[in-house]
Amino acid sequence: MTAVFLGIPTAPAGVGNLRGDRPFPDAARDALRDGQLRANLGHATTTIRGKRAGVVAEVPDWAELREAGRAIKAATMARLDEHLEELERQVTARGGTVHWARDAAEANRIVTELVQATGADEVVKVKSMATQEIGLNEALEAAGIAALETDLAELIVQLGDDKPSHILVPAIHKNRAEIREIFACTIPGVDPELTDDPRRLAMAAREHLRERFLRARVAVSGANFAVAETGTLAVVESEGNGRMCLTLPQTLITVMGIEKLVPTWRDLEVFLQLLPRSSTGERMNPYTSLWAGVTPGDGPQEFHLVLLDNGRTAVLADEVGREALHCIRCSACLNVCPVYERTGGHAYGSVYPGPIGAVLSPQLTGLSGGTAGNSASLPFASTLCGACYDVCPVAIDIPSILVHLRAEHVEAQERPGAEALAFRGLARAMSHPRLWRLAQRAAGLGRFLARGRPTLPAALPPPASAWTRTRDLPTPPRETFTQAWAREHSRASSRARPEHGA
Repeated sequence: MTAVFLGIPTAPAGVGNLRGDRPFPDAARDALRDGQLRANLGHATTTIRGKRAGVVAEVPDWAELREAGRAIKAATMARLDEHLEELERQVTARGGTVHWARDAAEANRIVTELVQATGADEVVKVKSMATQEIGLNEALEAAGIAALETDLAELIVQLGDDKPSHILVPAIHKNRAEIREIFACTIPGVDPELTDDPRRLAMAAREHLRERFLRARVAVSGANFAVAETGTLAVVESEGNGRMCLTLPQTLITVMGIEKLVPTWRDLEVFLQLLPRSSTGERMNPYTSLWAGVTPGDGPQEFHLVLLDNGRTAVLADEVGREALHCIRCSACLNVCPVYERTGGHAYGSVYPGPIGAVLSPQLTGLSGGTAGNSASLPFASTLCGACYDVCPVAIDIPSILVHLRAEHVEAQERPGAEALAFRGLARAMSHPRLWRLAQRAAGLGRFLARGRPTLPAALPPPASAWTRTRDLPTPPRETFTQAWAREHSRASSRARPEHGA
């Protein structure tokens, strides 16, 4: 199959683990009540921010490197169809097989059939956002195939029957004591004296995983990058579990979003400098695995690459929103976001949380689709402080995309909401001086509700409560600006007027 499905008008909307079943404000309100969650997130994000800032400061040309990454991504997206077809040719020429998946359902079907063809009933997995997006683990389980996560954080989440809450550190919402409890309850034969010492926890996970690596016949991975000119795939990691998956099994299946492409090796050089510093605060990744097709007698002898659309070509059609596809999944924006730090990733309802998730998930699924309006609420899950743009290694202007998506959502409404009606009324009042003066007098009555406080109480009656529940509303002043102006102008005129008879 060729890249003909890249025709944007027929691109299907994304499906899978991209929508929650509750609007973000409702889910966030519950998360804010969890003090332990906020403590875990605050400690972890503060640590990662500090490490990132230190290693970025070491690079004298960081701004130029960042601009190079942005330019490469923009140029790649402009000719994505050509680069994808070149990637298919190169992978095929090196003994691999390329499959094109329009959406999550098609990708899951392809991977399931490939695993079934090997006769295996389990697979080992490299950490992969794409497979989480499509819900591959659930699809394999429905077919009687066990998917075993090997990344330590992903293993913690899987054993705890939980969901990832961070792009890079899926178990960031758990502390050491909670992880120790998960291991003690779920790992067969674990040492009953296991403590929450990080080294002891890592050793327990290693012992649990080693036997699974050695018996695995099929592995499933994602890809951080793919180089079109050579058909090379790249996975970067910190633990070495990924490399075990990529080299030991007989069959390797890689699921990759079509936006992960770079045209040349020189382009890859840029991103291998940007990614580790922005993600884990390291100068380089401890493990960078590269492979192209198959090599007789060395590594997997069967390689399949599944190229996933799942709404991405629809995002490409938006001249403003397409910049979200430049993301290299470093998670730097999550670590600086005040909203994410307080609510965690689960509140976003998508496998992509934080600022990048707030712009990517709604575009993949469509702002008007989904259940309970979760997709439509995500662009409003931001203070627009701009910290995400400042740290993004490829300079994605997330705040501008958020504003763009908010406008799209408002314009798509068949009926104006309470906020739109309020601003219409305000515009009418401000257009007529008499109405404006009456509105000012009416607003002045709010001083009686404030009872001497600087802000009005949060428990105002609807519809005002929708605003005051999450924002401070200052108490109206005793005197409006025009009244103060008139009074001061009158005093100045009196002082300047000459005395009678002078």
